[in-house]
Amino acid sequence: MNKFFYVFIILGITGCAARDIMLDSFEFKPMKTTQHTIATWQKITNKNQPIHIYIEGDGRAFFANGAVSPDPTPHDNFVRDLVAHDMYSNVVYIARPCQFIRDENCDFHDWTDARFSKNNIDSIAYAIKQIAQNQPIVLIGYSGGAMASALVIQNNPDIKIQKWVTIAGVLNHHDWTEYFGDSNLDKSLNIKNLPDVPQIHYAGTDDLIVPIELSKKWVPKNKLRIVPGATHTNFLDFKPDLQ
Repeated sequence: MNKFFYVFIILGITGCAARDIMLDSFEFKPMKTTQHTIATWQKITNKNQPIHIYIEGDGRAFFANGAVSPDPTPHDNFVRDLVAHDMYSNVVYIARPCQFIRDENCDFHDWTDARFSKNNIDSIAYAIKQIAQNQPIVLIGYSGGAMASALVIQNNPDIKIQKWVTIAGVLNHHDWTEYFGDSNLDKSLNIKNLPDVPQIHYAGTDDLIVPIELSKKWVPKNKLRIVPGATHTNFLDFKPDLQ
């Protein structure tokens, strides 16, 4: 499948908003992995410098009525806005499996109970390794992308993590589903402890999707930054510390 067909899929699913934010200044590169083709947008201008890599959240996994969405592509631009306004020399946005690109291996489990499966985490890790080429990275995970980033770090010690940053992050999906009385993600991997890398975690006081009390449970006080008034998709004029 060629690049132009992938771009057609992206525009057909997400409309002009994603194109206006991402494609004008970043190069779209689909990354073929062992399980999925991962949608990425990349701006690499200095291959000798670390790379800021952002991992998207869970996207639209369910409708408001609880029904499974047929397409997990995110409808909000929160992460893409952060990426577009990151002025660092090397910046990459990585979508989660089956977002933007619906490959032949996609199944609704990939964005529901198996969203953090070994296959999905391995696919993301493979894409990261192909992009980083052994360069240090600052890995930024949003919402469910925080859980994905934690598992990538935990399962791939060969990836050079300079810093790990999460924003409104799920860091234990069992606690999270239990808090809301939802079904367990029983086809997904989980973590027991935070990876031992330099890290900072941002949580909003008004986040109803990942409540602040869960963030306080998961993250030591000295590694948690609380953003007053921030919701799950609106961190006001927030800019993460990526240094």
